[in-house]
Amino acid sequence: MLSPEDNALLTQTGPGTPGGEMLRRYWHPVALAEELPPGGAPLAVRILGEDLALFRNQYGELGLLGIHCSHRAADLSYARVEDGGLRCLYHGWLYDVHGNCLEQPGEPEGSTFKDKVKHLAYPCVEAGDLILAYMGPGEPPLVPAYEFLTAPEESVFTSKVFSSCNYLQGNEGNIDPVHLSYLHRFLREDERARAVVGGTGSSNSYFTHDVSPTIEVEETFFGLRVFSVRDGGDGASYVRVTNFVYPNMAPNPQGVDGFNINWHVPIDDTHHWKFRVNFKRGGPLDKEQLREDFYSQMGDGWVPRRNLSNRFTQDREEMVATSFIGMGRFFVVHDQYATETQGAIQDRSVEHLGTTDKAIAAHRRLLLQAIRAVQEGDDPPNVTHDPAHNDYEDLICADAIVPAGEDWRASWRKYLKMGAAAR
Repeated sequence: MLSPEDNALLTQTGPGTPGGEMLRRYWHPVALAEELPPGGAPLAVRILGEDLALFRNQYGELGLLGIHCSHRAADLSYARVEDGGLRCLYHGWLYDVHGNCLEQPGEPEGSTFKDKVKHLAYPCVEAGDLILAYMGPGEPPLVPAYEFLTAPEESVFTSKVFSSCNYLQGNEGNIDPVHLSYLHRFLREDERARAVVGGTGSSNSYFTHDVSPTIEVEETFFGLRVFSVRDGGDGASYVRVTNFVYPNMAPNPQGVDGFNINWHVPIDDTHHWKFRVNFKRGGPLDKEQLREDFYSQMGDGWVPRRNLSNRFTQDREEMVATSFIGMGRFFVVHDQYATETQGAIQDRSVEHLGTTDKAIAAHRRLLLQAIRAVQEGDDPPNVTHDPAHNDYEDLICADAIVPAGEDWRASWRKYLKMGAAAR
C-alpha cells in the first residue's frame, strides 16, 4: 500500500504539482493524427489539467495553444485557421504555432503592442499516426525513437479511448500479469485465436491452465521489463515479456514480430486518454479488420458502448458459456471495468499488495524516484537530448514457449535477436 501523501504525489498531474511537473518532462500523445486532417477545424483538448487548442495551419505545421485568447479570453478552438495560424473570432487577433501574436487589427497602425504578447504554446510533432506534444520547460528532449513511431504506415493502427479514472490505475493494469487469467479469460476460444510461438495452444489456454505465474521484474533505462512464466506443458514454460516505459506507457506482446501499446495520458486527475497502438513488423496489418473490431464497440466521445453507466451490460449467461466476466470480447471494456470501478482516483492506502504485485510496487517506486529527481533539478529517466542515447533496440515484447530443459532467463533473449532481425 501507499501512504496518502505518496498516492497524491503519483496521481496529481496538474500544473505545479510534483507529479505533473515530472510528466511534463516527456512527450505525450494529445490526439490521433486523423483527428486533425489538412484544412480541418481546430480541436479543443484538455491534457494534464490544461485546456488547449490544437490545430494544423495551411502549411501543415502543428500548433498547441492555450485555449483562451490573450486579449479577452475567447475560445480559440472556434478560431479561423488562416494566415499561418489561428485568428480569434472575437477581435481578429492572429497567433502562429509558436504563440507569437502576428496581428491585432483593432490597434492603431504602427502599434507594436502585438510584440509584447506571447501566448501559451507547446511544441508538437506528428509521429506514428499520433500527434505528440511537449508541455515542459526549456528545450524539448528528443522524441523517443520508439520503433512504432517511425514504422511504415501499413504497420501501425492507432485508436484512443476515454477513461473515467486517474491515468495511474489505467497503466498499472498493464503490468499485472495475473489478471490475464481472470479478467480476460474466455471459456470458449475465439475462432481467430492464434497459437503461441513454439506452442500449440493460445495465450488464453495457458492463462487459464496456470493462474499463478512466476513473476520477475528487471529495471532498465526505459523503466521495467516484466517476466511472467507459466506452465507450458511437458516441462516447457510459457514466457511472456512485457514492459513499463517511463512515465505512462506499456507495450504488450503480440507474438515476437510486434506488440500493442497502451499509452495513458492524463486529461486531469480523474480522467485520461488511453492511446492504443497496434504495431507489426513482419508485414502489413489488417487495418480494415482492426478498424471494424474497434469502432463496432465504440459509442460517442471515444467511450465504449459497454461502459460504467450501463454496468458494462454484463451478461450472467455469458459468464457461464463464453467469458469469465460476461462483458464480451473487447479487452478495452474489461480493462475499463477493472480500473474505473476502483474509483476516480484509487485509494492505495487501503489496498493489500501480494507477491504477484511486485511489478506494480516497482513501478510506483520508480515514478516516485522520477518525481524526486525533477524536484532536485534533474531530468527524470528516459529523457534524453543526445541521439546516441535515443536507442530502444532492447525494448522488446514477446510471448512464446520455451522448451523443456532450456533456462527461460537466457532463452527469452533470442526473441530480442528475432525482433532485431525483423526490423
